[in-house]
Amino acid sequence: MGKLSNSSHGESNSNETKVVLHVYDLTHINNVSYWFGLGVYHSGIEVHGKEYGFGSHEFPVSGVFEVEPKNCPGFAYRRSIPLGSISIPLSEFTEFIEKIASQYHGNSYNLVSKNCNHFTDDVARKLTGKSIPRWVNRLARLGALFSCILPKRLNVTKVKKVTGIGTLPVLRSLLS
Repeated sequence: MGKLSNSSHGESNSNETKVVLHVYDLTHINNVSYWFGLGVYHSGIEVHGKEYGFGSHEFPVSGVFEVEPKNCPGFAYRRSIPLGSISIPLSEFTEFIEKIASQYHGNSYNLVSKNCNHFTDDVARKLTGKSIPRWVNRLARLGALFSCILPKRLNVTKVKKVTGIGTLPVLRSLLS
């Protein structure tokens, strides 16, 4: 989809926009587990000055939302990870994010198999060809390996309701 920046020494073309992964803690235990490569994280991906994330709700419409970068309600910001730069105009990116949002319905959210980190990894791969760091979603991958022994309550779609966040225009029109 996108084209990685070939600029050197951090220089960027004015037609380029940075792609940045923002990682948030879901629990204070991450302060210790992070150093062992584990943790429970939420992530969002920033493109064209907005951060996009994926969350749960009960409806068969997009669970993708947008917020101000590094300010996702309900989570504690941990760090940002630059993933590259792309040369995609805002109008083309808007079409791209609306298309991918249609594949991430709120009622399809699953802690182990289709969570916010799966969403950001999908977007990152399609835009830059790079994956998000493996530690961000490591517990979900481990959970998938051991799904047969996980408690059924972990195979849920809801994490928590967060109100007051922006939704993509396509979701706004579906909910009005």
